[in-house]
Amino acid sequence: MRRLSLWLSCAALLALAGCGFGLRQPANYAFSTIYSSVAPTSPLGIELQRQLQAGGQLRYITDAAQIKEAEVLLDVFGERRTKTVVGVSATGQVREFQLRLNLKFRLRTPLGKELIPETELVQQRTMSYSEAFALSKEVEEAMLYRNMQSDMVQQIARRLAAVQKL
Repeated sequence: MRRLSLWLSCAALLALAGCGFGLRQPANYAFSTIYSSVAPTSPLGIELQRQLQAGGQLRYITDAAQIKEAEVLLDVFGERRTKTVVGVSATGQVREFQLRLNLKFRLRTPLGKELIPETELVQQRTMSYSEAFALSKEVEEAMLYRNMQSDMVQQIARRLAAVQKL
């Protein structure tokens, strides 16, 4: 019995070792400096800066006076949040909302060559609603928007990492 459990443990370890699992490595970018038009004090700007500088090899510039030092320019055209009613009760009370976050961006060189054409990212979540829990639902809504924003920042970082030589 003891031998069988030892063999099963070894088999499980071998299966895990061969599955390709590995910790996520920092992204390698084809550029070393990037200028972003996002306001550095906005939640999106703060998270974008934190994500892009996490590897320690990318200099993130937000000051327009230093734009000439950047190898690439990240233009963010805006972030739009919408909240739509998708479900009501028989008495007309709201029961469900759909939260949507849209973000448009592009990546280009200072000379105008587009590395990533204008791209729109869309995230949406559905949230139930109850008048009895109005305050907690406001907190839940803010948390859902924050999670969608984090997903978008990670998507942008992956797309920037996929850019080949300038």
